[in-house]
Amino acid sequence: MQSIPLHDMTDPLVEPKTLWQWLSAAVPGVIVADCRYRLTDPAAGYQLYQAGHIPGAYFLDLNRDLSGPPGVTGGGRHPLPDAAAFRRTMERLGLTPDHWVIAYDDEGSGAARLWWLLKFYGHDRVAVLNGGYSGWVEAGFPTSRDVPSERAGQWQPSPRLEWVTSYDVVASQRRHLTVIDARAPERFRGEVEPIDPVAGHIPGAINVPYQSLMSGPARFPEKDALVARLPVLSPSRPVIYCGSGVSACVNVLAFYRVGRQPVLYAGSWSDWISHPGALIERGEPKDHSR
Repeated sequence: MQSIPLHDMTDPLVEPKTLWQWLSAAVPGVIVADCRYRLTDPAAGYQLYQAGHIPGAYFLDLNRDLSGPPGVTGGGRHPLPDAAAFRRTMERLGLTPDHWVIAYDDEGSGAARLWWLLKFYGHDRVAVLNGGYSGWVEAGFPTSRDVPSERAGQWQPSPRLEWVTSYDVVASQRRHLTVIDARAPERFRGEVEPIDPVAGHIPGAINVPYQSLMSGPARFPEKDALVARLPVLSPSRPVIYCGSGVSACVNVLAFYRVGRQPVLYAGSWSDWISHPGALIERGEPKDHSR
């Protein structure tokens, strides 16, 4: 495959202008993935894709492609897909170790979920389109309704287990961990819970809503501005969770972009509350240092 002058692997973002340059020049080795979704309407993501998408983009469904089947013994609403299933998903897009994957959506978390999954499974050639689909359209670049044919890829996942953690680890070590909740403040405080059966947060967690790290729809600010929006933490790796391990990937990406490597509690709140005896806190964070 021809060598492609893409970009620094340490930067998880790519701008619409750059992606358009690659696509218009028919640069080989680029896979574009549309990850738009709506939690309350599982069909909405594909409907948006059908109405218009970046030319050549494949659609990846949050529930079918970027998650495993929910179980009754934990894992939350959006368990991680196992390696074999995710390999099949990505190989039908033509993925090989030499390919770059550019993920996009319209609000940040779907694309960040694909970015995280590929990084977790050992594929570093992945970036998120900064500004998402709306940024692409606003820049005046073309859209399409054509659905590309599936391709035959060859790729072997190699999980980085240090990127993920579990209920048992968080429950037993939470007093010694920095735990970050990426949900909206009212869900963190337990005032409302529109999705899960129990409201509240993990005791000792601090709230950094994923939306607070964005400067617009699916758009991240410059690094200096992003640093100012992130909490000052100890040198230890923070543990990040949300409702089901999707929007928390935005926070993971944000920390990664400024040189930190957090850990995703993949099952997140929906997994936490499925465990009998799980501790639950409501209201503002309390001091658990004593």
